[in-house]
Amino acid sequence: MTPHWLRLRNDKARRSDAPLAIGIVLSHRFTLSALANFVDVLRLAADEGDRSRPIRCKWSILAAEIRPIQSSSGIAVQPQETFGDPTRFDYIAVVGGLIHETVRNDAQNETFLHRSAEAGVPLVGLCTGTFVLCRAGLMNGYRGCVSWFHHQDFLSQFDGLKPVSDQIFVVDRDRLTCAGGTSTAHLAAFLVERHVGRMQASKSLHIMMISEAAHGETPQPGLALDFRTSDPIVHKALLMMQQNLDTPLSIKQVADYLKVGKRRLERRFKGSLGCSPLTAFREMRFLYVCHLLENTDKSIASIAVESGFCDSSHLGRVFRQRYLTTPMEFRNSALTRESAISAL
Repeated sequence: MTPHWLRLRNDKARRSDAPLAIGIVLSHRFTLSALANFVDVLRLAADEGDRSRPIRCKWSILAAEIRPIQSSSGIAVQPQETFGDPTRFDYIAVVGGLIHETVRNDAQNETFLHRSAEAGVPLVGLCTGTFVLCRAGLMNGYRGCVSWFHHQDFLSQFDGLKPVSDQIFVVDRDRLTCAGGTSTAHLAAFLVERHVGRMQASKSLHIMMISEAAHGETPQPGLALDFRTSDPIVHKALLMMQQNLDTPLSIKQVADYLKVGKRRLERRFKGSLGCSPLTAFREMRFLYVCHLLENTDKSIASIAVESGFCDSSHLGRVFRQRYLTTPMEFRNSALTRESAISAL
């Protein structure tokens, strides 16, 4: 059933010259790919073929002043309009940028986002735009989506808030947030389908060589640490494990979070990965230890804590059982291999 707020926005959109109009606010050092993927879906849905006329969809880059805004890649984008009345748009989207930049929100951007929310215009957080909305106090009581890659960054910045990091986007009433990357295209396609039509949403994704529209609950891709699975339950379980490497969860806790029985989860792991969830979790922690040993100069004690082992002695003992060598010997051999490659 269509939410009340979305029905109101649909009614407004039908009275305008385009069924879907979106104003876009760019954070300093914003993510260019998040903007491009989102806008290209709108562009391709807006017209016949690839002519780019804004007929069915309209979009505009908004700012307090008309001056270039630099992206994280160094490429600058010129805003098209100043903020003005947010109700001329069906949605206001904010594109986030580099994590360390989100701790200092632009005051004028934040004021406009608050005015938009007060006027009843739904807010969209693209990529780390979820961080921007949270820092502005506009996500209180809402579920927000962030990339699994930035899960720990979110927890460190927002005490007491728990992000959704196991799906590509989240629609919670009048807040729509996504993980970034191609998920911004899928979120744009969701909006196009709702306001313009499924055919136009599918057309955009196909032209962009994205096979089909994904639902918000689709697990985030890009799982690290060498685990690959097509089972969505196993994938979400692995993501949850990955986000809790330093404080290992029991398999029952993982199963409860996913709302499946412990035995069912174990069967799904056996069928998909050929091992138990406990074995996969332990292997994931070992792989993380190896990654830290090879790519950082952190102490063995620090690595033990980060990977959920009691201390360096505990890590040393179980590491030797797994790899027949000590963590320090493993690090030294990795350095030797790197030096040999560099000498070639």
